[in-house]
Amino acid sequence: MMSNSKTNLNAMKEFLLLLIVCTVSFGQESNYKLSSLLNDDLIIDNKAPNTHYIGNAWLKRLIVADEDFDYNLTQATFQADSTLDWHKHSTGQVIIIVDGEGYYQEKGKEVIVLKKGDVIKCDKNIEHWHSSTPNKDVSYIAVYGNSETIWTEKLSKENYDKIIPIN
Repeated sequence: MMSNSKTNLNAMKEFLLLLIVCTVSFGQESNYKLSSLLNDDLIIDNKAPNTHYIGNAWLKRLIVADEDFDYNLTQATFQADSTLDWHKHSTGQVIIIVDGEGYYQEKGKEVIVLKKGDVIKCDKNIEHWHSSTPNKDVSYIAVYGNSETIWTEKLSKENYDKIIPIN
């Protein structure tokens, strides 16, 4: 069972990498909408408003779902020691860590550390949160369907500071 899960995860990694490469490779002409994974604008003036997190975070919509492609791709970068509130998605979510180190937790489970190159899938309607670790920034791409994030509860800084990950 575990090898089948790894095979599916590897296939998903390959698909997402191909999708990103195609977006970047074929987006050189002015008729294409081009997005960049490069974090060249991480200044405080450009950070996201502190609505559902504590600390500093930057959100970049790489692809917005439409009638032809029903998925959003968002790059999120969290400065070290930042939190993100508990939430869920009605379509599930895939998180691809592109740089740094981050925490990930699903409701009722232990916190784990995700590192550059890690990919994790959260099933639909599962409450979870993900953010940086206390000492490292994290940048990831979130892939999720054409629906709004459902915010469920605050993750306090006090609870974040008590975290001891299992890995």
